[in-house]
Amino acid sequence: MKPRFITFEGLDGSGKSTHMRRAADWCRQRGVSVLETHEPGGTALGQAIREVFLDRRWGALDGRVEALLVFASRRQHLLEVIDPALARGSTVFCDRFTDSTIAYQGYARGVPFSVLEKADELATGRRVPDHTLLFDLPPEEARRRGQSQERTKTGSVDRLDAEELDFYEDVRRGYLELSRRDPERFSVIDSTGSLEETERQTLTVLGVLLRSAGEEA
Repeated sequence: MKPRFITFEGLDGSGKSTHMRRAADWCRQRGVSVLETHEPGGTALGQAIREVFLDRRWGALDGRVEALLVFASRRQHLLEVIDPALARGSTVFCDRFTDSTIAYQGYARGVPFSVLEKADELATGRRVPDHTLLFDLPPEEARRRGQSQERTKTGSVDRLDAEELDFYEDVRRGYLELSRRDPERFSVIDSTGSLEETERQTLTVLGVLLRSAGEEA
């Protein structure tokens, strides 16, 4: 399979991270070399930025501050992880990329898109994934999952998980608008159903990608 850069996007709680792991295992069983990674993070520097970015101690951050943090992590991620993996012939599955920044910091925080475009040009050269799976979930359900009793007890509710419902609504609106603008790149996955139902949709999309690359799905 020609190495591809495939991203998994969606609200926190949408199941994108779980399904990325399961999809990577499914692809490996079919002889496809897959590297799994995530943003912000993916490198030692990126992980340090991620911890600052999500820490509730800082309270509300300006949207431009958030964008600068994630683009700094993204630049290092491309240089250190993503591009080298693609050059070695591996397909890269990435949990979040620039679409997240546009949805969260653009649509939800109100950072002008022209500002995000300039930062993206500097950090990535306006890099666009080969394909994006968008895991769509109603904001109410995503927020419920993000602030579940279990997560609250373990102290794993981060700064973005704690946002109000209107923030989740704005992020979802941004994601859906991005998918409408680029329907060839995006596959929208309905993640309101069971784990098995969502996985079935995910693997159907990946099966098409494998067949289009001349691989047996």
